[in-house]
Amino acid sequence: MDKNKKIILTLSVLLAAVIVCLAFLWIRFGQRADSYECTNFAMGTYVQQTVYGKNAEAAATAAAKKIGELENLISWRIADSDIDKLNQASGSSWVKLDARTVALLQKSLTVAQKSGGAFDPTILPITSLWDFGGENQRVPSKAEIDTYLKYVDYHNLRVNEQDSTASLKLHYTAVELGAIGKGAACDEAVAAYRQAGADCGIVAVGGSVGVFGTKQNKSPWRVAVRDPRSSETQSASMGTIDLASGFVSTSGTYEKNFTENGVTYHHLLNPKTGYPENNGLLSVTVVCDNGALSDALSTACFVLGKEKGTALLKEYNAGGIFINSDNEVSVTDNLANSFKIVEKQYILK
Repeated sequence: MDKNKKIILTLSVLLAAVIVCLAFLWIRFGQRADSYECTNFAMGTYVQQTVYGKNAEAAATAAAKKIGELENLISWRIADSDIDKLNQASGSSWVKLDARTVALLQKSLTVAQKSGGAFDPTILPITSLWDFGGENQRVPSKAEIDTYLKYVDYHNLRVNEQDSTASLKLHYTAVELGAIGKGAACDEAVAAYRQAGADCGIVAVGGSVGVFGTKQNKSPWRVAVRDPRSSETQSASMGTIDLASGFVSTSGTYEKNFTENGVTYHHLLNPKTGYPENNGLLSVTVVCDNGALSDALSTACFVLGKEKGTALLKEYNAGGIFINSDNEVSVTDNLANSFKIVEKQYILK
């Protein structure tokens, strides 16, 4: 074989290898070779990202950093976080806070007001008693709940966005933003994708999901809706939502629960009673154009129930999926064409 033929053969083999590699990437990453996937832990849960575009890795890295910064601001468990400082100053002075914290507190107050207190950011005195997911989870006595329930009242939270300050009027009142924080983390991630120049991407923070940008094949993003009867460790889907962009959050009884004396208690507490809400719902999924709102509204709607929850969603032009203990599924009109049941035991009502 002469020298030219050897060169041609070598180039042909290399070209074939390149084609095989590109084909693998095409299949592996949804027909995109310029993608980046990563998983890390933040906000007390796993954060999963898939980002596309030439700046995909930089965008995902920036998003993870932003989520970490947010957690350090709003987690009541972190010493000297904004929320820790606010709680420590309850009943006394106004506290200077980061603008992001203040904005989230204000959004929490608005949802609390519109939901009539079904969502309440000052619920920490009660959630601390139950300690869902902690080492000391238990059923508190009625006397304990009655004692601490009087400190749960969003009217005690005051926010001044102009001065970037907040205060808690009553001593022992305390804020926790667990029911809005994961959705807010999705907001931070999507903003980071845009700023980094990513083409599109999807982020999941616990029960909240954010999607951004248009996929190369122009098809919608398909977001799974958790089967509320599946276990926390072996999750399955009961349906899917096709979404061009936006945010999806689900609140369900399958998260953070424990069983005592044959009774299972879940973490979705009614701020007015101090006990897990027992209205026949298993989960509520909310779709809207803001992650923090989707998260807070899913909690509020679970506590309110289907009828009042649907009315609240209309105020935000948001969509909702309500699943009850009879496996009946109720879907708001604005999701009728994008939601599909994939698990046969569930019936569209």
